[in-house]
Amino acid sequence: MNPVRLFFIALQFLTRLPSPLRRLPSEVEIGRAVLCYPLVGLLIGSLLAGMAWLLAAHLPHLPAAALLLAFWIWLYGGLHLDALADSADAWGGAVGQVQGQSRRERALAIMKDPNCGPFGVVAVVILLLLKFAALASLLDRPADGRAFDFLPLILAPLLGRTLLLPLFMTMDYVRPQGLGSAMHAHLPRPAAWLLLAAIILLVALLCGPRALAPLLAAAGVFLLLRRLMLRQIGGMTGDTAGALVEVVEAAVLLACLWY
Repeated sequence: MNPVRLFFIALQFLTRLPSPLRRLPSEVEIGRAVLCYPLVGLLIGSLLAGMAWLLAAHLPHLPAAALLLAFWIWLYGGLHLDALADSADAWGGAVGQVQGQSRRERALAIMKDPNCGPFGVVAVVILLLLKFAALASLLDRPADGRAFDFLPLILAPLLGRTLLLPLFMTMDYVRPQGLGSAMHAHLPRPAAWLLLAAIILLVALLCGPRALAPLLAAAGVFLLLRRLMLRQIGGMTGDTAGALVEVVEAAVLLACLWY
């Protein structure tokens, strides 16, 4: 299977960037394209780092951070923010008892509702505030000429999408149909485990001690949200996967402020 085509399938699904694909991907291709998600994250991070360098050279850190966040959201079309809102509504709204519905059934029904409820709005606002604050703090640091000034901007989208691999590999997909079902069914497990290990090792080797805080933050968020997914719906959906990406990105940015 053509790896270049798989990359563009992943690019088309995860971003607004142009893709040369001329025919729809098969379910097998959709599943195997998940292996390219970390590469798409690396591309997003590289574009963010370049934009941050440009903005930091011409604007104060607060407007630069606001524009950088807007550019970040534009790159992926707010796809994962919508997923976060749906997941927050489902997790928050499924607490109450509804006759004839289990918590799991109610949560899944809320996720399918196109309307955004109060839990979703609050979750998105808090997450965007955290990202903005982290970006402003990173851009406010004095430039010292190091090659990795904007390393957090590369790590956040990279790790956010990399952790989709263990999510798909260790959890059941609770809906019988949809793109997420194809991803879960056709993701090559052995290759995905090797890729996950290689990325973690590469990040640790290239970043040294600086990698510890973001890697631990990403792992902690993954374990916490995975446990929440299991408790609430007994598995994962596309919405919960997108929510994981957003929360991991914010956690990695904040963790990078520790060094």
